[in-house]
Amino acid sequence: MKTSDFDFDLPEELIAQVPLKDRTSSRLLLLDSDTGQIEDSHFPSILDELKAGDALVLNNTRVLPARLHGVKPDTGAHMEVLLLNNTEGDRWETLVKPAKRAKVGTVLSFGKGQLIAVVKEVLDHGGRIIEFQYEGIFLEILEALGEMPLPPYIKEKLDDAERYQTVYAKENGSAAAPTAGLHFTKELIAQAEAKGVQIVYLTLHVGLGTFRPVSVEDLDSHEMHSEFYELSEESAQKLKEVKQTGGRIIAVGTTSIRTLETIGTKFNGEIKADSGWTDIFISPGYTFKLVDGFITNFHLPKSTLIMLVSAFAGRERVLEAYEHAVREKYRFFSFGDAMFVKPKSESI
Repeated sequence: MKTSDFDFDLPEELIAQVPLKDRTSSRLLLLDSDTGQIEDSHFPSILDELKAGDALVLNNTRVLPARLHGVKPDTGAHMEVLLLNNTEGDRWETLVKPAKRAKVGTVLSFGKGQLIAVVKEVLDHGGRIIEFQYEGIFLEILEALGEMPLPPYIKEKLDDAERYQTVYAKENGSAAAPTAGLHFTKELIAQAEAKGVQIVYLTLHVGLGTFRPVSVEDLDSHEMHSEFYELSEESAQKLKEVKQTGGRIIAVGTTSIRTLETIGTKFNGEIKADSGWTDIFISPGYTFKLVDGFITNFHLPKSTLIMLVSAFAGRERVLEAYEHAVREKYRFFSFGDAMFVKPKSESI
């Protein structure tokens, strides 16, 4: 298949610039993956779609205030650094602007010298490996100096940085939020639990791929970025019990899907505790191993994320659902509305 097969027309005014005041007030499009039938609803009705004995799988990664503004001490030139992955110790994979001024050996200063960085390596994709020097606790310094790294299509300033975090965010490490989870409140999660739904957490730290468009036309030539994931022994056991008792695994967001399917692929459909780096690319033709259904936001045209959704529900049905969402003026992308792709062999 080709990248252009996943294109669609999206009016710019449908790109949500700010989050809704109430997380659960977003709209919810229900897509039957068997028939393609579409139903318009609102997010709290997700409770009607979940059954006792199901597992709702949430990515508990926490977004770092990963955008830093600093200077080159020798020239005073302004530099911007976006942290992507902590590779080892105080070394990070980053994006630096302007990149041409960030040669190996370049020194950068942030917060009047409170944080110093040295460029150690230039990467193939244009990123940089930099090493930080500081006194104290790095995350505390980052909280003081860094900004929340909102996606480039969001132009408005975010009044409350916590609105770009899920209410269950715990494990620091992401350069972007797992946005399907932004619709949940603690109360809604508690209501799901009261219904008999198992709440299961895993971690995938969202990295470079969020900012990298698909640059090739032939999907077979696309190389995915790597992201760190972890599924604990406790979570793996819960998921195994759900499967054994006939429950369904409902993933919240493409990051949860990629983690679960990485593990399902690695262990031939078995569920095991695991951690590591994944570059799994899910596109039409892929056979899902663990995920039965999922909640997701509306994604960019020609992105790997709309390809993933199409792998489950079919390209034509997904594009029809997106055309419907555009006609009905759903809100798109990070602060936008949600879609529930129903498990197969289940009618609306």
